[in-house]
Amino acid sequence: MRATAAANLGTTSMGATRRAFDARRATTAQRRQAMSAAPSRADAVSDKIYAELRLRGLTWAKRRAPQWSCGHLRHYPKMKWGQLPVSCYGHFRLNGGRSPLRFRESPMHTQHPTVRLADLTDDFTADPYSAFTALRSRGPVHHARFPSGDESWLVVGYEEVRAAFVDPRLRNDVRHSADFEDDGLYAVGRNMLQVDPPDHTRLRTLVAREFTARRVQALRPRIQEAAGALLDAVAADGRADLVAAYAYPLPLTIICELLGVPGVDRAAFRAWSTKVVALDDAEQSVRAAKEMAAYLAELADEKRRLRDAAESDLLHALVLAHDGDGTDRLTPEELLGMAFLLLVAGHETTVNLIANSVHLLLGHPTQLAALRAHPELLKGAVEETLRFESPVPASTYRYATEPISLGGARIPAGARVVLSIAAANRDPARFPAPERFDIRRDPAATRAPLAFGYGLHHCLGAPLARLEATLALRVLLDRFPRLAFDGDGTPRWRTSLMRSLRELPVRW
Repeated sequence: MRATAAANLGTTSMGATRRAFDARRATTAQRRQAMSAAPSRADAVSDKIYAELRLRGLTWAKRRAPQWSCGHLRHYPKMKWGQLPVSCYGHFRLNGGRSPLRFRESPMHTQHPTVRLADLTDDFTADPYSAFTALRSRGPVHHARFPSGDESWLVVGYEEVRAAFVDPRLRNDVRHSADFEDDGLYAVGRNMLQVDPPDHTRLRTLVAREFTARRVQALRPRIQEAAGALLDAVAADGRADLVAAYAYPLPLTIICELLGVPGVDRAAFRAWSTKVVALDDAEQSVRAAKEMAAYLAELADEKRRLRDAAESDLLHALVLAHDGDGTDRLTPEELLGMAFLLLVAGHETTVNLIANSVHLLLGHPTQLAALRAHPELLKGAVEETLRFESPVPASTYRYATEPISLGGARIPAGARVVLSIAAANRDPARFPAPERFDIRRDPAATRAPLAFGYGLHHCLGAPLARLEATLALRVLLDRFPRLAFDGDGTPRWRTSLMRSLRELPVRW
């Protein structure tokens, strides 16, 4: 395994208390003094959290319990460091311990009432849909507090989500956030989900050629071969955890081959990726992101040393774009960020699409029987899974560049907005009987464009994900005609950015 090196981590500065520390005018001596100042015990900041902050070179401007710019916490004592969602850590700035933490007021406090999602369902992780149904009955847009403590504007109506995806007043670049103060450093490089045109157009164009319909269909034999080999390895056992044995390694194998990640390193990527998207152990997520970033940086250096070799993988192409002198040249942060995005998003979505499809089919025996009797329904089964149990349940943050009226709500400039794909895809105004899993659903209605986003940020890898899921189901059902749950089939969902099963025990 390659040596782990320091990685860029942290996306923006924090917001400020009412008496914000003016870092832009602070002298070097003042900064050092701020870094060395210990907080008062009256602040009620725990020693452990203080130690964690100091280890990361973080400081604060005033001796007050600060507010998180992401809205997860009002004050540190309410939750320990290791309990924070991973997205919190993107709101710290790491700059070699030189930059003090800065705070200012957030625009998230508005006259619009804040809805606590935890009050609308017994277990938001297991059943977010009850909360979404309750919210939708009150209106399509709400200021919401998630069970993690995070607050943002949440859009749950299909038409409103679709409109928001293409609204030019909602941007992906965090610099449009009212909490933003300076560039800071990006979580793991800088990728096309974090930027807007023209940078988004430039980054997307660089990789789009690898995901054309022709290139994706050319992968069909390799996907089928890899799927068959994975099932060969467990066939004699009579049972397996389908997530670990099949749903996870299949798309990971394909995306690693596309990017040029050596086979011996894929197990490490699997572990890193699972931790990166987890929401229940933020410190572990941060550590995994740093390790993955360090590995990718070193792998990119290896590709650079082989730049004259007959390399044809995607990471090699990104390295050439970084080293070139054309208009599409990548910055070092963009090279790292794009590699990170392609690896994580390039397989996590498909892992969950495959696992969720199998779980839903086994849980609906009449639907499974219909699929076995009519294999032409396979495409419909994949599309209905994308609608009913969306692998990516929500968009990344959007930021309002100006006050926006959406779905009867007034969203202030600089506010964070989350578009709930999972809620939109179960909106009864768009889908008849949305709570029913039906692989025979009208294809025109089932093919929900929101499953992979919409507009400029529609997922480039959607055709590949659909193909992998379709072939994975076909090979699995053909190989094991008696496939069934090994147990009662009760799902155990991860606390994750994805709609992700912890395991799927099956027998055949």
